[in-house]
Amino acid sequence: MTRRPAAFRLDDPHVIVAEDDKTRAARGTVRVLPEPENFDLPVPVEIATPPRRRFSWGTVFWSALGGLVTLGAGLATTALIEDLYARATWLGTLGAALAALAGLALLVICAKEIAGLLRLASIEKLRARAEAALVDDDRDAARAIVRELTAALAATPQLARGRGELEDHLTEIIDGRDLLHIAERHLMAPLDQEASRLVARTATRVSIVTAVSPRAAVDLAFVLFAALGMIRRLAALYGGRPGMLGLIRLLRHIIAHLTVTGGIAAGDSLIQQMLGHGVAAKLSARLGEGVLNGLLTARLGLAAIEVARPLPFSALPKPALADIAGDLLRRRGDEAARDKALPDG
Repeated sequence: MTRRPAAFRLDDPHVIVAEDDKTRAARGTVRVLPEPENFDLPVPVEIATPPRRRFSWGTVFWSALGGLVTLGAGLATTALIEDLYARATWLGTLGAALAALAGLALLVICAKEIAGLLRLASIEKLRARAEAALVDDDRDAARAIVRELTAALAATPQLARGRGELEDHLTEIIDGRDLLHIAERHLMAPLDQEASRLVARTATRVSIVTAVSPRAAVDLAFVLFAALGMIRRLAALYGGRPGMLGLIRLLRHIIAHLTVTGGIAAGDSLIQQMLGHGVAAKLSARLGEGVLNGLLTARLGLAAIEVARPLPFSALPKPALADIAGDLLRRRGDEAARDKALPDG
């Protein structure tokens, strides 16, 4: 015999909470048997905090040397202005005006560098907070991260629709992990596609120029220039906009990321594997060197994407080197085939 569904108050004297199904209930009473709760709760993972930086004599040396150079430049400028005043008043006035203009420009440059460093630091902290919120499934932290992220990317026009849809989900999504996944799909997916195209274009340009360049010094200079420009544009795409000091700091983080993740070794193995499948036989030595430089530039660009990205890769897959490398090798293979098809002149 089955009982119809009904509602009871737990403080009702006619309701008895039984510990097991063997407990008998008297007539006119209702027996409630609680079911055991069995939830697969995620195990919290402790995020390793970086060790505290110790006192460094190298920092003291470079700081003291920079102070001495600054004092020397100031004294030399003062002496120069005094000599100009000794020769002619208008020369001294012109020198003082040029010195003041140079000082103002230096202050503006320093302010921009500090602002760039602060933006990079805020992106690094935002990514670390997002990683912790993904592990803990923290709803409040996820909402704060999404608000900061939308504010940081407010000047990006191609994300206007994604920002509007994300604002509607802020109060609807309960789980913090799901909210961060939605934010990653709406805000990071268009930027990831543009970043992948940027890396592919830079790798192709490096491959072409180093294949036709006659000197190794020109190759090295162009690869360095192209890599730094690519890293700067990737950082600006994700909201970083670093200056010169910020670019140096970002480059250090990228090299550290490649060292920790073994990305250089992985890239070398992929290059050997792809070049070993008959592609190297189709390419000349110079053309093969250009392909190699392009592949290494692409690997550097993919590492820069992971470092400059304000959210970690969680809901979306990471851009693969095989996609960029496959397109690059197909282009170089077609060029090599056309060169072989041409008659010898």
